[in-house]
Amino acid sequence: MNYIKQLAGFFDRVVDDDNLNPTHVSMYVALFQFWNACRFRNPISISRNELMKVSKISSKATYHKCMKELHSFGYLKYMPSFNPYKGSLVYLFNFEDSTVQAASPHHTKNDTGIEQAQEPYTNIPNNLNQTNKNLGKQPIKKVVGKIVASEKAKEKSSAKKESIIFIEPSLKLVKGYFSSQKYPSVEAEKFYNYFQSNGWLVGGKTAMKNWQAAANNWMLNAQKFANPSHSFQKKVLKPGKPKAKQLHATTSKNYNEPL
Repeated sequence: MNYIKQLAGFFDRVVDDDNLNPTHVSMYVALFQFWNACRFRNPISISRNELMKVSKISSKATYHKCMKELHSFGYLKYMPSFNPYKGSLVYLFNFEDSTVQAASPHHTKNDTGIEQAQEPYTNIPNNLNQTNKNLGKQPIKKVVGKIVASEKAKEKSSAKKESIIFIEPSLKLVKGYFSSQKYPSVEAEKFYNYFQSNGWLVGGKTAMKNWQAAANNWMLNAQKFANPSHSFQKKVLKPGKPKAKQLHATTSKNYNEPL
């Protein structure tokens, strides 16, 4: 018994048989495994529990329905024992001679042609189809080459962006910049000492890219702190205004009095 031809013959029949569903195929493959273990001798004795485990069929009703239908469809001969202590018998038929070569034009359904498709394969890179429309009917190799070239150009541009290195300014350079903006050198020293202590990180997280822009923000914030709004100024009590009595406690207070 050539088990490859046997399975090929079975699946040739499955293609043309619309009565079968995945459960039938699973049942037959499980039976074929038991048949293989018995060296392809007929009949084979089967156990329902073991066959359900191998075929992954969890319902007893589905199991019996599948077995009876495979019998009626001509894939096997089922002889139930109706005895829980005795296995049922199954005869599997030889399908070696029924194999049909896949190249035969009558083997496929709906008159499917055997010629190679002229359309590009669907697993070519995702943007190939759209690019092919834009470029017209060009050879696939040229289209793929252009896509690869564009990807390399993107990688180069991203590499250039990543290659920009921030150079820490000196205190003298910072003072010169603050002086050009007419800000005192004290603010320049505050700015320099702050970012020098945190490793020139913006917000303590992101690496700085342009220290002049950070200096401009520093100057704007310094302006705000120099001119606070009136809403934040301390309220001064007018002289002679009595304070709330509830805020004062005397030593002669009688705590036996109710609140």
